[in-house]
Amino acid sequence: MATYVVGDVQGCFITLERLLARIEFDASRDRLWFVGDLVNRGPSSLEVLRFVRGLGTSAVTVLGNHDLHLIERRRGTREPRRRDTFDDVLDAPDGDVLIDWLVERPLLHREGDAVMVHAGILPTWSLAQAEKLAKEASVAFQYGGVDSKLQTALDGLTRLRTCSKDGEMCLDYAGPPGGAPKGCRPWFEMASLPSGVTVYFGHWASLGLYLGTNIIGLDSGCVWGRALTAMRLEDREIFQEPSEIGSRS
Repeated sequence: MATYVVGDVQGCFITLERLLARIEFDASRDRLWFVGDLVNRGPSSLEVLRFVRGLGTSAVTVLGNHDLHLIERRRGTREPRRRDTFDDVLDAPDGDVLIDWLVERPLLHREGDAVMVHAGILPTWSLAQAEKLAKEASVAFQYGGVDSKLQTALDGLTRLRTCSKDGEMCLDYAGPPGGAPKGCRPWFEMASLPSGVTVYFGHWASLGLYLGTNIIGLDSGCVWGRALTAMRLEDREIFQEPSEIGSRS
């Protein structure tokens, strides 16, 4: 039995299939953790959602910002964006079932010393606080009652890349760490994590694959024409599959 953490799929179903063939994934014995953003920008969001939902307990996924966007599009609380590519989900006969399943996914997943979020954990949060806020924000988002405190939690868990040391998020910046605005540093350089805990995240394509001691970034830019990455938790071996999409860089 092995557990693989998979980076941002974003509708790249063909690449996901090829990656799973590469690692010889067997749903009867192995598990997949997805760092969020199953949908959008890539060509096959519907197929990805159907596949991951169909894995049942063999798959865990946390919510990413594009997943939240899809849910809000279905609710009518978010306007379409020019680059949205998930209308196939909204129009599908099983679209409501898939989105109802998606909205129930957590914002943070923890098993022992392994923690998975889509974007990051603010330096002003302890891990226990992050877990508590994630649960509260998840319930609030499901029922449409997100206040300012929980909106900050949502943003931190699904949109964070860089921030100030006091936790002020630099949400307008999506580039590599070296080009961040003054006072904005990668969240993981300041995170307060217990000894032995490792955080797995995605969201930051311009950072790319990041292999720290206790911080693992797995968004290797599949939807930008680079690669989809998986890490096997048991031994940290890395597996990559070239993207089905031509390079957009």
